[in-house]
Amino acid sequence: MSANSVKTASGYLPLLRFDRSVARKELRWSGLGGSGKGRRAVAGWDEDALTMAVEAARLAIGEATPEGVTFASTSSPFVDRSMAGLVAEALHLPPALATQDTGGSRRAATSALIRALSGTGTELVAAGEKRRATAGTTQIMAFGDGAGAVSVGPGAGIATCLATVTINADLLDIVTTTERGTPYESEARFVRDEAVSEVYVPGITAALDKAGLTGADIALAVVPEPVGGTYRAVAKLTGLTAPNLCEEIAAAAGDLGAAMPIFGLALALDRAKPGERVLVAGFGNGCDILVFEVTGAGDRSATDALGQGAVLSSLSRFLNLAGALVLDWGPRAEVNQKVSASTLLRHGRDMHGFVGGRDAGGNVQFPKTPVPVRPDATGPEAYEDVVLRDVPGRVASITADRLNFTPDPPFYFGLVQFENGARVTMEHCDVEGPTPEVGESVRMRFRIKAMDRQRQFRTYFWKAAPLTRPSLTEEG
Repeated sequence: MSANSVKTASGYLPLLRFDRSVARKELRWSGLGGSGKGRRAVAGWDEDALTMAVEAARLAIGEATPEGVTFASTSSPFVDRSMAGLVAEALHLPPALATQDTGGSRRAATSALIRALSGTGTELVAAGEKRRATAGTTQIMAFGDGAGAVSVGPGAGIATCLATVTINADLLDIVTTTERGTPYESEARFVRDEAVSEVYVPGITAALDKAGLTGADIALAVVPEPVGGTYRAVAKLTGLTAPNLCEEIAAAAGDLGAAMPIFGLALALDRAKPGERVLVAGFGNGCDILVFEVTGAGDRSATDALGQGAVLSSLSRFLNLAGALVLDWGPRAEVNQKVSASTLLRHGRDMHGFVGGRDAGGNVQFPKTPVPVRPDATGPEAYEDVVLRDVPGRVASITADRLNFTPDPPFYFGLVQFENGARVTMEHCDVEGPTPEVGESVRMRFRIKAMDRQRQFRTYFWKAAPLTRPSLTEEG
């Protein structure tokens, strides 16, 4: 039994869900459209592994300040810029916090979770994925974009870890090199057979023995499948009778890579009853196996994420958002959006954390200008920090513009009136259908603010999004 317990677990998916039947229909002539079954979660142009991890983390963090933050991903937008540090800034955590980035394997998140559970301090593990794939491949339909986050710490929580086991095996089901940038896959039958015999069965058997359980004692399983049918074969050999939630996630949102087991754990904790056992696996060049006993209830975020969204039925738009279709947007896309390192160092914490200020007269504003915008201000004043990301806001004005460049038109921007008096000019995101009306409630989402296409550098800020998302049942 581990020293720490799971305090919270949360999941996040982007708004859009691509209908795989569209690809099957439009690519029928080529035979490359896939099975056409289910949907795939698709990140917006301004979402990446980091922004989605932040969205999951802000749900999982709760009221306690963690002692450490780990960011796990195989699709981090930077290879030498700390994404864990940006997660901490987005959550307005202390700058002295311990941070760590981990990647290089789809087990990155589960390996980080095992380490966090074996410690005695509070830690937040956030995983996000937005993996690239080539049009026509199996992966572009099978992959999904999304994130999960887990908070662990000493004392009672919502799940206790009974056992962990790690198996290392250099099984190359898919492999992505930095030079190629997109995955290359091995033969499916070979992958399935070896994943069963050399990876999953030894790992799951050892974890169950270590926990003093049998396969029949597991109520819910979270076992990513490198190839369809893997879990069925594993269950037969290990005595597992539990449903595999990864099958449901893959059908509704896709394979979330390193975030899959964390999102799956959040979904399992939404459904499991206290006293039930949950088995969670991370797969990639081996496996991590964790066995939990449920002691509380989940926050329903993963359940809500699976049930909400907007159906995307345009193949070309999907390929554009997935980075598999390059469009020439003309001169308007050539604007130089370079941001200086000095600007980020001086103002990055306020920008990433959406930290405004309350001046001596009680007025709240963003950004914190040297002289407050209050009409009777006569000179520089000190500010009290005010974090705006969770303050209720409403649309004060909004424009849908097709002259400003955006990779996914139109470009929405306007004024947002916050409940505490702040009024900020902001971009809007996640608008599908009619333009939001003045007075409608909005919530803040952490997003890519600008893409410097000359240097392939991105900056981050917060955008206004509709307060609620539509039900996928209503979307059809």
